Amino acid sequence: MASKVNLVIVSLRLLAFLSTLSAMLIMALNKQTKAITVATIGTLPIKATLVAKFQHTPAFVFFVIANGIASLHNLLMLVFSFVGISGLKGLAPLAIPILDLINVAIVSGGASAAAFMGQLGRDGNSHARWNKFCDKFDGFCDRGGGAMIASFFGLMIMIVLCSISMFRLRNNLNSNNNNKIVVVDP
Repeated sequence: MASKVNLVIVSLRLLAFLSTLSAMLIMALNKQTKAITVATIGTLPIKATLVAKFQHTPAFVFFVIANGIASLHNLLMLVFSFVGISGLKGLAPLAIPILDLINVAIVSGGASAAAFMGQLGRDGNSHARWNKFCDKFDGFCDRGGGAMIASFFGLMIMIVLCSISMFRLRNNLNSNNNNKIVVVDP
């Protein structure tokens, strides 16, 4: 039974790693250049070359960093599950759920911030007089949307992984009668 659970965890970690890695790479390599007519003098159009890339928005930068951190975490957990660490046997059951939960929070924040900026780019905000730009940079917005889908998919998988890790920790603590929680008053 334990080997089936470990196989499920490794498979889920691999899926989470691949989805967050693809989200990070798609957004990090997302760039579109377009020449836009800004004015017309007589019959001569004046064009400006505009570039849309993820570095122009702090939310997209955070999105790339958050997915990169989650990818690294899942890669390290995959390596540790294959190689095994003999020195961290007592620490690993407690550290893994905590690190999983931290990564869920980081990716959730990054994906939500990017989704907000994506919606703002698609629809604009007439009250703040922010114009939409996805009608001009459609390729940039489409690739960004794909990166967000991959990130939210990875986030769902990481939530499942976090739940499994916490249930395993609870079962380990309940099965070991020697572990007693001691509260010390100062």
